[in-house]
Amino acid sequence: MPGIFEKIDKIKPIYDVVYKITLFICKLLLIADIMITSMAVCGRYIPFIPDPAWSEQVVLTLMSYMAVLSAALAIRNGSHIRMTALDSYLPKGLIRFLDILADVAVLALALIMIKEGWKYAQTIGGRGNYESMPWLSRFWMYFPVPLAGIAMLVFEVEAIYNHIRLIFVKEGEA
Repeated sequence: MPGIFEKIDKIKPIYDVVYKITLFICKLLLIADIMITSMAVCGRYIPFIPDPAWSEQVVLTLMSYMAVLSAALAIRNGSHIRMTALDSYLPKGLIRFLDILADVAVLALALIMIKEGWKYAQTIGGRGNYESMPWLSRFWMYFPVPLAGIAMLVFEVEAIYNHIRLIFVKEGEA
């Protein structure tokens, strides 16, 4: 059985690349957020710096991308919010089962986010435009939901695999 896991472990670099790309995107979004917000705040008080009307909507949109993508990154790190107060009192087998059950539930949420988020992005988002940027579709306001769903799906598949791997492969064998 450990031979199967050795073969599957070879795709771990793909998960690493997806993680690094997602983290890089979050960093770029944060930099853009800081720059746009700084320009908008300075533009209110310094006469020669412009205060564009679109700054608030763009900052909020970028923040929504960062929020949901960061939540997907937390799945891979295992740093998302979870209840562990009773873990020391429960059998390890039950804890593993509950971890897998929680990951399956989050995987289901990711699938719903992809399906419903895409539907909302195309329908509601596709019908409207930003008030301050009439040329830009509101699709981009709703797109973070399916995008994060895809990232969550990738990282949840890896998390579930890691849980299953722990059941069949002892720590010294890997």
